[in-house]
Amino acid sequence: MLLLKFNQAYEAIIYSDLLAYEKDRRLDDLMNDMEEAYNIPAMRKNEGEEKNRAVIALYRKISKSKEL
Repeated sequence: MLLLKFNQAYEAIIYSDLLAYEKDRRLDDLMNDMEEAYNIPAMRKNEGEEKNRAVIALYRKISKSKEL
């Protein structure tokens, strides 16, 4: 359920009329929220990715959506 909320927040940001830098800032905030909720920085590559494929996939999607 939480992952669905993160995905909905992502979609809302991407399809908003915000300027690119504002979208990037909100995407950063969303990634930070995901890191906190799923302990993403603490995950070991193999263990964390295997157990949380959907979480990692969304996290990477958000990261790649930023214009930097």
